[in-house]
Amino acid sequence: MLVLTRKTGEKIKIGENIYVSILEISKSGVRIGIEAPREVSILRHEVYERIQEENQKAARKALKGIDQVVDLWRSKKDRKE
Repeated sequence: MLVLTRKTGEKIKIGENIYVSILEISKSGVRIGIEAPREVSILRHEVYERIQEENQKAARKALKGIDQVVDLWRSKKDRKE
């Protein structure tokens, strides 16, 4: 991890076209501005984690549904034999 010290008004450049600006520093936190191309997704970490959790829940539900369909198909197949 790279750790930098910046003052209000200073920037950090990431890659060719992403800039992070320090807008304000106060006791309650640091306000930053991020300049990046539209195709670059920028999320707060806690929002990203929540999205990941919701995606995993949805995937588990989908797998459960698939398992139910397979079980139903097998039970119908067994009845025919």
